[in-house]
Amino acid sequence: MLIAKTMFIFFLAGLCEIGGGYLIWLWLREDKHWSYGLLGGMILALYGVMATLQPSNFARVYAFYGGIFILMSVLWGMKFDGFLPDKYDAIGVFVVLIGVFIIYFAPRG
Repeated sequence: MLIAKTMFIFFLAGLCEIGGGYLIWLWLREDKHWSYGLLGGMILALYGVMATLQPSNFARVYAFYGGIFILMSVLWGMKFDGFLPDKYDAIGVFVVLIGVFIIYFAPRG
């Protein structure tokens, strides 16, 4: 159950980080209304709160989140930006996820 809760919080944090950043991107790079930037900033602040809900220490939480962020960035780009990852993108995501799972979930004694 702890792993499911942890992954759910990381997923929500990832949505806040990428979604908020994407709204700011649209505001500044795609000339959207300033309200996109304001909403994006508020969502990014929520991301900062979400990360504190994790049971581990700061270093492991942010290391693991880095891997989740990479995966979600590729998926977000595919869904909203027409990005088509190549085999090196997929290999890179896979390698990063193996590393962060080791960092976060390895038994320590």
